[in-house]
Amino acid sequence: MKTLFVVDDSDVNLSKVREVFKDKNYRLMTMSSGAKMFELLEKVTPDLILLDIEMPEMSGFKALQLLKSNKTYAAIPVIFLTSYTDVGIEARGFELGAIDFITKPFSPPVLINRIKTHLNIEEIIRERTAQLQRLENGIVFVLADIVENRDKKTGGHVVRVTRYIKILINAMLERKVYAAEISKWDLDMVVSSARMHDLGKITVSDVIMNKPGKLDETEFATMKTHAMEGERIIDNIVEQTGQVEFLRNAKLFAGYHHEHWDGSGYPYGLKGTDIPLQGRIMAIVDVYDALISERPYKAALTHEEAMSTIMEKSGTHYDPKIAEVFYQVNDLFKEVSVLL
Repeated sequence: MKTLFVVDDSDVNLSKVREVFKDKNYRLMTMSSGAKMFELLEKVTPDLILLDIEMPEMSGFKALQLLKSNKTYAAIPVIFLTSYTDVGIEARGFELGAIDFITKPFSPPVLINRIKTHLNIEEIIRERTAQLQRLENGIVFVLADIVENRDKKTGGHVVRVTRYIKILINAMLERKVYAAEISKWDLDMVVSSARMHDLGKITVSDVIMNKPGKLDETEFATMKTHAMEGERIIDNIVEQTGQVEFLRNAKLFAGYHHEHWDGSGYPYGLKGTDIPLQGRIMAIVDVYDALISERPYKAALTHEEAMSTIMEKSGTHYDPKIAEVFYQVNDLFKEVSVLL
């Protein structure tokens, strides 16, 4: 059963709407102000909101602005119920994100059919969005798998790093470390995009990728190009697809995960918070997994040794705030490393 919110300061209008939906298969919830709507939104998420424009204290326009500015509520479709017939009013409403206008006094059949139409459209949009998300994730998995299959030394790296990223970001949010920036992220999308952090290794030769020993200076210089190459490849994908937000995050993971807090990293030698947050997070996660993994040229460190190594470089290689969060939740990292 679909849930509808109806927000109108007129008891008469609310009564009319309740009468229209009395025998219909909807869960109808009515309220007399925008403030009451936001109170209820903390407990119930409606499938659609019918919103009056002219209300005291908080107008419908203001309520819609607040809805769209909050990622939790932004996707809820809103139809304005209004006595206005001014083209300028409608233009402003559509600009703010309303999906339709229904003029008062409304015709019951018109009201019901408009709602049915928009709910069906929203359902179709959600399904197509989900399909695109599945396609996007599938492509990311394939690209990450291609990179990992070329590098015989890093089996399971992408899966583990993705788990670590999620643990660390959630822990940062809980502890309010860079929470203002992270709270604007679509976390599932950001975590998924992190899988592409080593995409640029596609351009590095198999000889270097799979050398059974330490790289010499020239070889290491070539390996370091993978950060900028990852950015270049992702820029090319953006030009072809326009999937900007997902790929923007992927590019930040790819291009900046080898930068160091003190400016000694590569490829740009950035310092401190000039390094994008995605890069600063991945820097710790990526190195942790490298340290606990066996390589032809080194033995795997224990979890405790890896943790100690990272904490020693807090404030030089790694953002000290993020390193401290890593330390606080390192037992969760250990659990993942044992399981995978």
